[in-house]
Amino acid sequence: MRKLFYMGLEPYEGRYTLQLEEWSRRAFNKRDLDWVSVPGTTIDNTKSIQVGQVLDAHGRSFFAMSQMMNLVQMMRNGEVTGEDCIFFEDMFQPGMESLPYIMDQIPAEDRPKVWIRCLAQAVDPDDFVHVWGMSKWMSLYEEMCNEFVTGVLASNEEMVAHMKIANWKAPIYNISGLAFDKLEVQLRVGEIKPWAERDNRIVFAARFDQEKQPDFFMDLAEKHEFVDGMKFAIVQGGPLRSNNPKYVERARELADRGVIEIFENQKKNDYYNILNSSKVLFNCALQDWTSNTVSEADALGCNVLFPAYRSFPEIFANCHERMYIPWSITDAFNKLGHLVQTPHRDIGKISDWTSATIDRYIDIMQGNGEQWRRDTNRYRDHVAETKY
Repeated sequence: MRKLFYMGLEPYEGRYTLQLEEWSRRAFNKRDLDWVSVPGTTIDNTKSIQVGQVLDAHGRSFFAMSQMMNLVQMMRNGEVTGEDCIFFEDMFQPGMESLPYIMDQIPAEDRPKVWIRCLAQAVDPDDFVHVWGMSKWMSLYEEMCNEFVTGVLASNEEMVAHMKIANWKAPIYNISGLAFDKLEVQLRVGEIKPWAERDNRIVFAARFDQEKQPDFFMDLAEKHEFVDGMKFAIVQGGPLRSNNPKYVERARELADRGVIEIFENQKKNDYYNILNSSKVLFNCALQDWTSNTVSEADALGCNVLFPAYRSFPEIFANCHERMYIPWSITDAFNKLGHLVQTPHRDIGKISDWTSATIDRYIDIMQGNGEQWRRDTNRYRDHVAETKY
């Protein structure tokens, strides 16, 4: 790889995209890569999601297409060569179709390698594209990408299985985590608060959409509202909103009764300070492929409790004390009881592992990561492996 052309995401307050390029910059420079961040133009200066769920619908399209225009200009100018790599942080990049259109019409030796990171999309039955009826055209988009990319980067072994079921034919690699920078997160709070000084607060920080099952968290809080000392909190980077309004209505009603606290419009530093004064981050998502929230909480000395489902056994190194039986209120609460009392002996190991994710995909793009390749018929051999 002579040079890396980095196609990042637009920054949003309260979302990991605000830090993603900084995390990548630190890792690329540490590895002494020759790289350039291909710029895009944001649709406005709000850095907030107005329409849509994961990213703003208009903003994602506007930024991505402006970014593609800049990349195409670089290709036309001869700045991008056949020895280079283009890396897309998100597989869904409006304007992506311009790449095979161009590359099919230039000499093979001049075509750069193209790597894309898949975060979910139509291969995941619980992704929001199915909620909104977008899956048919998204599947066709994924087929197009599979026709020309050098490789697809999955975040865990279970996502690999979904790609195989969908008959993706591009080379697939498991980078076993999402991009993360533990030190950058810790520096934002200054000092990790001692366990004894933390509140017995259990935090829910996922999006409040149906694929994250906020009803389960609210059931847990409501059934145990009179347990001495436990506090249940919902923390959101923007206003509390959902693809199912009944969740918001219920949350407001529980907050009025004092069962839960709601923290809205929290910028990243605000959120990190809440985690740094809490004891448990709780997750009950149907769809969460190696969540950034687990890395953030783990880095800030907070216990984590997630369902033993999909990607989490891998990212938790099969730690049964920090995973509960999916959909079991009883098992979840019993484990919460232990995790509120005592910091887990392995706090910090998850975030250590995910902090090396960028290094893993750099190795893959440089041709040194074949141990992470998963597109053979032996791809399931790695499911039970403890990665760290």
